[in-house]
Formats: sequence, structure tokens, C-alpha cells
Amino acid sequence: MGEIATVGIAGTGLIGAGWAARLLIRGIDVVAFDPMPAAEAKLRAAVDVAWPSMERLLGRKPARLGKLSFTTSLNDMAKQADFIQEAAPEREELKIRLFRELGEIARPDVIIASSSSGFLPTRLQSQCPRPERVLIGHPFNPVYLLPLVETVPGKATGAAFMDRAGEFYTSIGMHVLRLKKEIPGYICDRLQEALWREALHCLNKDVGSTGDIDDALTYSAGLRWAFMGSFMTYHLAGGPGGMRDFIRQFDPSLELPWTDLRYPKWSDKLERRLIEGCEAQAAGRSVAEIEAKRNEVLVDLLRLLKQHRIGAGLALLHEEDAARTDPKPAKRWKPGAKVAAPLRSWKGTVDPSWLDYNGHMTEAAYLTAFGEATDMLFRFIGDDESYRASGRSFYTVETHMNFFRELKAGEAVTVETQLIGFDDKRMHLFHRMFRRRELAATAEQMLLHVDSNAAKASAIPPEQAAALAAIADAHRSLDKPAELGRVMRVPKTRPAARRKPAASASAGNGRRALR
Repeated sequence: MGEIATVGIAGTGLIGAGWAARLLIRGIDVVAFDPMPAAEAKLRAAVDVAWPSMERLLGRKPARLGKLSFTTSLNDMAKQADFIQEAAPEREELKIRLFRELGEIARPDVIIASSSSGFLPTRLQSQCPRPERVLIGHPFNPVYLLPLVETVPGKATGAAFMDRAGEFYTSIGMHVLRLKKEIPGYICDRLQEALWREALHCLNKDVGSTGDIDDALTYSAGLRWAFMGSFMTYHLAGGPGGMRDFIRQFDPSLELPWTDLRYPKWSDKLERRLIEGCEAQAAGRSVAEIEAKRNEVLVDLLRLLKQHRIGAGLALLHEEDAARTDPKPAKRWKPGAKVAAPLRSWKGTVDPSWLDYNGHMTEAAYLTAFGEATDMLFRFIGDDESYRASGRSFYTVETHMNFFRELKAGEAVTVETQLIGFDDKRMHLFHRMFRRRELAATAEQMLLHVDSNAAKASAIPPEQAAALAAIADAHRSLDKPAELGRVMRVPKTRPAARRKPAASASAGNGRRALR
């Protein structure tokens, strides 16, 4: 199986468009197929809606964006694809026929994955040539933000294809939940279905409105579920003894009539309560407005979970770590290559976790962003993971920052880096941070090259020194920054003499008051 550079998407509704957005921003080309009129325009509009949230979530602009092309020919899509993600309407007979046709057209090594939310893969692969490459890859809406994908094998699915699919999904920032065997509804939808049925029972029995029932989750268990599932929640509820003590204390409650897993009998009254309740909760907001707010909150929550290294934040953290340790970095100096003056060293957005109590970016966060810029310079000169593994690195020994603009969450910023000078052991850098074209902050840094094995300063190796020399040549014509070498001090000026308060004329001091 070769590199997956182009993904074919069969069906461009809500889920198919979400797949397209997630892939495109990560540099994967997408060939989308849909026979419906106006499908292409709707797809491109959906990608446009998703894009700002993805950029804010990732905190960076990728080196390469994928190319989106559209076709109404299943044959054209399947012939170009290195991986096919089916996202057609949820009708089993349609999917079985579609998989048969895809199997006849696609290369034998191409994985064909279904976005189905509950059908058995054995059924879907039943008429497909080479059924061993057919599996379930079930995502969650919005696909471009939520990282979970359930992969489910059918009876004929090959383990190698499951492995390959898992590797691919991981490479596009997803958390792969690989089921041991197939079951209708898989795992997550079975859990959601149980909760949905109970919610309908509560509504049908008129114990609360749709808003009350939603509040019961969002103000309590839903907060825990964002990073801790039912089993760990109840493990904690058992106290120091964990689940053993929980079962000992609460096992009898499993016999209590606290659940009605069958659907309540449908009626016009229940339908009216459901529709009117949801419309009341929307409070005049359109679906698009609610969707935008959902995306905004999801981005902030995912980035917060990443900061705490827990839950769905781990998928985002894993993707960022993979990007940092990419064996083929986007930029590395080569002899004779042109060097930008100044270097465009970092682009990103202000992370919500970087804010202080005034809602502005903290000093520590500025230093984090400048550190990212310095890291990009390191990679440019060849100071990467393998270099540091050899025991050599640059250590920052002095930093001076100046602040000019307040930055808020989600704002895009760029950093430019100027090499002021270097010698056999030291490097002197100056960073400028911009919000659009406005200067937001600067940082001056002195770094020392260190042999960490010997625990002392050491000479910069020839390859890195040559790269620094090339940068220095390119930056020699740049003006020296106005903030360079600035010293922090309070001006030594004599404070103005305190003026005595003027007395009123009635106090008999009118002449003195006019002096």
C-alpha cells in the first residue's frame, strides 16, 4: 500500500463535507463525488464554514493545503483515490450497491471505509470485490473538530487493512477506537441511543422540558464526560476502593426502575413537546448561529483538554507532537539557498489558555510564541530532534520583551526573526510579533550553544555555523531594531513640587491662591 495523498469521498452531505474539511487543511487532496444537483456549491460552502474553527484549533497554518475537486462520476473519483471514505445517505441497500461498484473500480489495495453510524460491515462488504479492504470508519459531527473515529471490521476485513486505516486516521488528527468485533450501532451510538430514549421518556412523562433535560446534562455529568467516561466516573464514586467499593455500595441500585430503554409510544403530544421545546431553547437563533457557537466552544474545550493532557485533547496534542517531530521538516537551510530577511519564523493564533484575567494574552504566552519562533530557527539551521539527541543544543540565557498591543483569543499572529549576530558559541536574536501589520511585541534573546553531556558551553558545529553565517549575510542590510539593547529603568528626574491646595476667597487667602 502506497502513500495516501488523495482521498475519494462518496457523498458530500454533512459528514462528507466534514471529512473533506479535515483532510484539506492537513494537506490531503480530496476528490468528492455526489450525483445531487448543487452538491458542489453546498460542499464548498460547508468547507468555508469549517475553516476558521479548524485554523483556530490547530493554531497554525499548514505548509500545504489539499486540493478539492468535485465530480458527478463515481468512476472518476474511485480511479483517483488512494483511500475512499463513503458518506452516502444512511440506507443499507444503497451502501451495499455503492461498495460493490467502488470495489469494481478502485485499485485492489485501496481501503473503502464507511461512515455508517450503525450498519454491520459484514453486510456492507457482502457484494464488494476484495471485501478484505472494507471496514467502518465512523466519525462524529462535526467531523472537522471531533477526533473520535470508530473502526469496525467485518468478517472478511483483513487485519492489515484495519492497521493501515488506523494509521491514516491517526495521521489526520483522529483518535482511533478499534472495536474487537462488529455490533449494530458500534459503541458510541449505542450509548447515545440509550440516553436519547431516556430523554424522550422524561419528556413524554412531562417531568421537565427539553431545556430542563438538556440542563441536567450540561450542568453535571456532561462536564465530566468531556474527559472522563462512565466507568471512571463511577470508579471515583466508589471512594478509595474504586469500582470494587462502588459495586459493594451501589449494586442494588441496578435493580431499581430508573431506566426505560424502549422508546416511549409516539404521539402527537410528544412530538409537539419535542419540537416546541427545542425551538424555545433556540430562542430565535438560527441553526447556523447555534452551530457557530458550538464550534467556538468545542475549539476552546479541546485546546483546554490538550493543555491538561486528557480526554480528546490528547488527539490534538499527539498531532502537534507529530508535526514537531516530522522527519521531513518544512524548512532547512541548504548551501546556496536564498535566506529571507527577516525570517518568517512562526504563524499561529492566540490560544484561549494563554489569556489572563483581563482576557488578554499573558507574558508567559508571549514567551511561548517567541519560543516557537526560536524553535523554527533551530530547525532551519539543523538543530532538530536528532541533533539534540546527540547532546547538543542552544540554551536561552537572556530574554528581554516589549509589549505594544493587547492580543485576544483567536487572533492570528505572525513572528519575524532577525539574526543580530553570532560567534563560535553564542547567537543573538530579535523577534517581532505582528497582529496583521501592527507590531504587537518584540523579544531579544541571547542563546548559548551547550554540550549537555559535558554540562558546559561548546563550539557551534560547522554545519550550523555555516547556516548562521548565511542568515547573517542576508540580515546584514536590515536596520537595527529600535528596542535592541534597551535597558529597563525609571528615569532619574526630580518629581514636581507638590502644589498646596488653593484656599477659597472666603477664607481670606484670595491673593495667596492666585500666586
